[in-house]
Order: sequence, then structure tokens, then C-alpha cells
Amino acid sequence: MASRDQAQVGKGAGGSFDPRRIRRLVLVVAGLNLAYFFVEFAIALSAGSVALLADSVDFLEDTAVNLLIYLALGWELRRRAVVGKVMAVVILGPAVLAGWEAVQRFAAPVAPDVLPVVLASLGAIVVNGTSAILLTTVRHHGGSLSRAAFLSARNDVLVNLSIIAMAVVTLWSRSGWPDLILGCFIILLALRAAREVWEVSEQERLAAKALAGEQID
Repeated sequence: MASRDQAQVGKGAGGSFDPRRIRRLVLVVAGLNLAYFFVEFAIALSAGSVALLADSVDFLEDTAVNLLIYLALGWELRRRAVVGKVMAVVILGPAVLAGWEAVQRFAAPVAPDVLPVVLASLGAIVVNGTSAILLTTVRHHGGSLSRAAFLSARNDVLVNLSIIAMAVVTLWSRSGWPDLILGCFIILLALRAAREVWEVSEQERLAAKALAGEQID
């Protein structure tokens, strides 16, 4: 289903549209997400927050999805498939690191520094909210990927709010368990996202072979 939907990237629900405008918007959103990944990743390491570290991976996922939309409007299926798999591996890297941090802390969870976590989450809300606003205008015109990117940015705001709530609970309890439990949940979401990006890329690879009349393995 994903390959069929991606083949429709560029066909809007309402008819005519400007593909160059869509490409500009998703490229801006991809840039915002990539830049904030480095910010949140660094703060998460310094604050000792597994949840924030895991959330930073989501910014890589959003970067990958929006770059796939950008490429879907200009590149052939075979090349998009290769880039998509590279992006899936890129998402996996920080997710594995966050998972390793989580495993190490299960024996004795340590409460993270609350203030940096809250400030980083507020910044993440601004980035995700801005991304959602930008993608609102194109979510019906870029196929399933554009809508997925919009929904992801909107839902990420809820994740950021949950991290702030976790920080409040941590401040009250002085326990590292709220951060660790929420972090594990977000890590699972990141792993699922990496798998979905990989599966979409594999479907594009098979679609490219089918269009070329090659035998599908």
C-alpha cells in the first residue's frame, strides 16, 4: 500500500498544486528537525535524560520522512529506495544509543536534571509546532507521506508535553524511573519508525524492479 501511495506523491486531493512549493516547505521542515536533533541530543546527554535522548531520535525520523517527500517529487524509485534505507539506518544509530543508555540505568535509575529537560522540550514544541503549521498547507497535496509528516509533527507535540509532565513527576519524586520508563516507550516508537522507513524503501525497490520488467526477489 505504501508504494502505491508514494507513487501518488504529487497528486493532490484537490487537483492542481505547485510541487516546487511543497519541496521548499518539506526541505525547511527537514532542516528544522535536523538542526534541533543535535540540540536536543546534546542537552539529553548533559542532563542525563533517557526520555529526551530517545525523543531526539524522533527529530531524525521526521527529517528522514520530509527528505523522502522531497526526493519523491524528483527522483526515480530505485534511487529513493537506496536513500530511504540509508535514512532508516541513520535513525537506528541514536535509537540504539538511547537503548543502551536505558539498559545501563535499569539497575539504578538516576533522576535527570529537570530544568534542561523542560527547556529542551519547550524548544521541541516550538519546532514541532512550526513544522505542523508549515505542513498544514500541503498535507492534502503530497500524498500519504505528506500527511504522515504532518500527523507526526502534530503528535510529537504531545510527546514533548509528556516529557515535561515526566520532569514534573521527577522533580516531585526524585526518582529516575519516570524518565527511564518514558524513554523506553519513545525508543520503541523510534525503532518502529526506522522499520517503517525501511519497509517503504523496500517496497519502492520492488516497485522499481517491477516497472523495469525485472524479476522480483
